[in-house]
Amino acid sequence: MMETRNHTDEADSSEVQLHLLDYWRVIRLRLPLIILVFLLVVITAGVSTYLTPRQYQSSVTMQVKEDNNMQIFSGQQGSGHDPRFASTQFQIIQRKEILYPVIDSLKLMQKWNLRSRDVAYGKLRSMLTVSEVRNTDLILISVMDQDRQEASELANTIAVEYQKKRIDEQQGWVARSLVQLEDEVIKQKKKTEELRDRMTKMRIEAKINDLNPESIEDPRQAEESILISVESQVNDARIKVATLSSKLQQIQGMSDDQIIRSLKTFEMDDVTINQILPQYEATVSEEARLLGSGLGPNHPALQSLQGKKKVYSQQLQSQIGILRGSLAANLEISKKSLEAMEIKLNDARTGQQKAKTNALHYQEAKNEYLKAKRILESAETRYSTEAMQRTMPQSPATIWEKAEISDYPAKPNVAKNMIIAVAVGLAMGVGLAFLIEYLDTSVKTMKDIEVALGVPVLAVIPRGVAVLKDAPADCLDAEGYRIMRTNIEFNRKTVDANTLTIVSGGMGEGKSTTLNNLAYTFAKGGYKTLIVDADLRRPSQHRFFEASNERGLTDFLTTDIPLDQLVVPTAEQNLFLLPSGRLPIDAVGVLNSQRMLDLIQQVKNTYDMTFFDSPPILGVSDASVIASSVDLTVVVVQHRRFPKSMLQRVKQGLINVGANVIGCVLNNTDIRNDEYYEYYTSYYQYYSPEKYSKHKDGVLENKEQTSKLVESRDEHGDY
Repeated sequence: MMETRNHTDEADSSEVQLHLLDYWRVIRLRLPLIILVFLLVVITAGVSTYLTPRQYQSSVTMQVKEDNNMQIFSGQQGSGHDPRFASTQFQIIQRKEILYPVIDSLKLMQKWNLRSRDVAYGKLRSMLTVSEVRNTDLILISVMDQDRQEASELANTIAVEYQKKRIDEQQGWVARSLVQLEDEVIKQKKKTEELRDRMTKMRIEAKINDLNPESIEDPRQAEESILISVESQVNDARIKVATLSSKLQQIQGMSDDQIIRSLKTFEMDDVTINQILPQYEATVSEEARLLGSGLGPNHPALQSLQGKKKVYSQQLQSQIGILRGSLAANLEISKKSLEAMEIKLNDARTGQQKAKTNALHYQEAKNEYLKAKRILESAETRYSTEAMQRTMPQSPATIWEKAEISDYPAKPNVAKNMIIAVAVGLAMGVGLAFLIEYLDTSVKTMKDIEVALGVPVLAVIPRGVAVLKDAPADCLDAEGYRIMRTNIEFNRKTVDANTLTIVSGGMGEGKSTTLNNLAYTFAKGGYKTLIVDADLRRPSQHRFFEASNERGLTDFLTTDIPLDQLVVPTAEQNLFLLPSGRLPIDAVGVLNSQRMLDLIQQVKNTYDMTFFDSPPILGVSDASVIASSVDLTVVVVQHRRFPKSMLQRVKQGLINVGANVIGCVLNNTDIRNDEYYEYYTSYYQYYSPEKYSKHKDGVLENKEQTSKLVESRDEHGDY
């Protein structure tokens, strides 16, 4: 399995290599045409480049920025990049609004001698090129002109005009936007004041207690806060009344002394009691001390102390009575205050319910006012920003590099033009070569012959072969005919099949030369060989041997002259010639006769091989008559001469007369340019005319000895 796969891979590789060789073969074969087309294109390009007027290019480098005024006016702050900005500016630069002022300022109509400004615009635009520097905000404004000074002036003027237009446009836009913003602010301010007045009127009419009308706070929160405050006060008052009532009830059931002792507990501190009580307690204490010291009740000091004690006691009782009355009075006041607060609480609750209904409409009006106020503030901010923007320097387009006078022409680019010419010339030459090869239907390969005729190729004869009888003995051209002789030997079935004719479809395919060299090869191989020049249209075999053509085949066919008297021996051993003789009027009638059949039978018995030369088979019927009479027929096809369709006609003509076609010869192949056939003659180098050559095993052998050995083998029929 592995071996099979390897063989398959090798076959595929060979097939691919063969296709590549086919391409190379076409190039080599059509090399003169390719060189001719290449030279024509290159020369044409060179002449055109030389005759083309020189044009100079000057460029201005500018930085362009997007306008942010629209974003400011619309409230869209940001640095978003518009991908269409650069291409839009390219188109603007080339428009009439930019170029017309350039034409007027430089007086191009008079300078170029043009009647119409539109025509001048068209010419200027054709000279203008706008491009961008990749990954930057820079653009190049380039002008191509035959006048280098004019090119730089045009580029600089266009850049300045474009810059001026951008600045004017931006300032105009700012001015227009300011006017629009001012109108917007005035309208919005008027609307805001109207909404504020409406809100104020509703608040007053509905008696809404809005603590902060300029905020988004709900006014109902104020009413609720008031209600909560009143409720808290009422609750405090109720607690106070309950506390006072509880104290009054406790004090009513207590003695004066208990009251005095519980003042701090009841949080009822009294200044008078606090002053008298210590004095009263001191008097009681002094009275007890005097009594303990032994003084009698009637002692003056003791009576004096008792008098003070009585006064202090009366004062305390009187102050406690006042305290009880004050507490009762406070309780009554608190009760009345609680009643008033409860009335106020009821009023607040009633007002809150009424305020809820009125606050809904008020809140809507308030929200509209606040919204209008925010819009007004935003408009005022934008107006201030726009006004500030107008005062700032404007630089939407900055010139970073002015155009200078060019020292060298930009067009024509000689190097570029010639490189393109070389590439185009090669492409056109190769393309034309392959086109001609594709349209060429002539016979190119042995496969074409085998497919068209259905017979094998007996030999491939290279171009420019010599006539072997006049060539040296070691001529390499003889090897192809030896191969042809061997193939004929193998293709004839019997030894008696020894009459052979070589035919061709058209004139000039080398039929007569092939027959002569083949006969010579058979004679050199020891065959007794006869050449019969049966081409009664244009005989040529007598010229090869420089023999007379006064007598020959026509004399045998039209008279009773014996064959032996007409056959001419040649200088070559075993090789004889029967010339055509004088040309008859009716060549077909002479050939298509019993005498011709008798001739064929006679030469079959006399010679080992007899070769009949004949005219082309197409156009005349002589070759058909001869092919139908002899034993073997060989077709000569000249390489790349006639179309393949001619082979079909040759095949049909031979089939119609019943000719025995044993093969064909591909003649006049160009092995120098067509490597496909080179291997057919590569072994001919073995018979190099050099005296010595190196053998494959490394031993030097004498070429003369090798040549003699080959000739010896030829004499015995080995080749």
